[in-house]
Amino acid sequence: MSTSTSQRPAVQPRAAALGAVPVPGRDRRRAWTSRGHLVAAGLLTLAFVSPVYLTIVNAFKSQDQIIRNPAAPPAPPTTGNLTDALARPDRIVQIGLTNSAVTVVASVLLIIPLGAALSFWLSRRPALLRRIVLACFGAGLMIPPAVVLLPTIRILAFLHLDHTYAGLVLANVGGGYLSFAVFVYSGFLRSIPAEIVEAATVDGARSLRVWWTIVMPLLRPATATVTIFLSLWIWNDFMNPQFILGPLHGQTITTGIYQSVGQFSTNYAQLFGVMLLAAVVPVAGYLALQKQFIAGLTSGATK
Repeated sequence: MSTSTSQRPAVQPRAAALGAVPVPGRDRRRAWTSRGHLVAAGLLTLAFVSPVYLTIVNAFKSQDQIIRNPAAPPAPPTTGNLTDALARPDRIVQIGLTNSAVTVVASVLLIIPLGAALSFWLSRRPALLRRIVLACFGAGLMIPPAVVLLPTIRILAFLHLDHTYAGLVLANVGGGYLSFAVFVYSGFLRSIPAEIVEAATVDGARSLRVWWTIVMPLLRPATATVTIFLSLWIWNDFMNPQFILGPLHGQTITTGIYQSVGQFSTNYAQLFGVMLLAAVVPVAGYLALQKQFIAGLTSGATK
């Protein structure tokens, strides 16, 4: 018995050593798999970067250079496309940027307090009621916007808000944008200790004061995340401004780009200049809020 027990420890390291021997076929498959993942990631990155590249290089090229080779770099570069876009008699860039900025600011300033307040109210309700309400808001994210566009226009026409920017802002607030804000705030509020709210309530603070002075400062990273996402979505939205405002009652920068495309001929040089100017504002806003945006993503992932 003692002899067999003394030989077992010598057998196990040998088995482990045999299992650690590399298998050529397995290592070759892993190498091909890693290379395939690398190629797929490169192609996916190229698919996302190529439109940005084409917009930037063609914004500084003449019409002939764009038609000859759209993917070639500008040689020599020119800023005439930008000046021509800004000098258009219909002022499509200036009016479109102003209308888009006003629409984004008004919509976000309404969605953020409504979403944060509703999420804070839901966090203090029973679990069953919270699940039912979140399920209803989930429908706002799952239903395509085109499905509810016609009922939305009918409601705005009944309220005499069709073909107005107030109606466009109201449609943004009542659409899936509010649902997104509620889901982000609800998930972030789970990481806030309940003792903070309970201590403020014991000290005599009412719910409105607790929400504004205690909860909202803690929700700053989530607010930055919601602001960036909603601003980009509303800025790039085409369907709501096109059908709610109409081509004769105003335009945003996205509908302005659509109107710049001619039916029989298109000045691509000027069109790419308009597109580049339209992208300057959201990129600048993202660069200004990127620290808060990254903090909101990391805090939501670690808590």
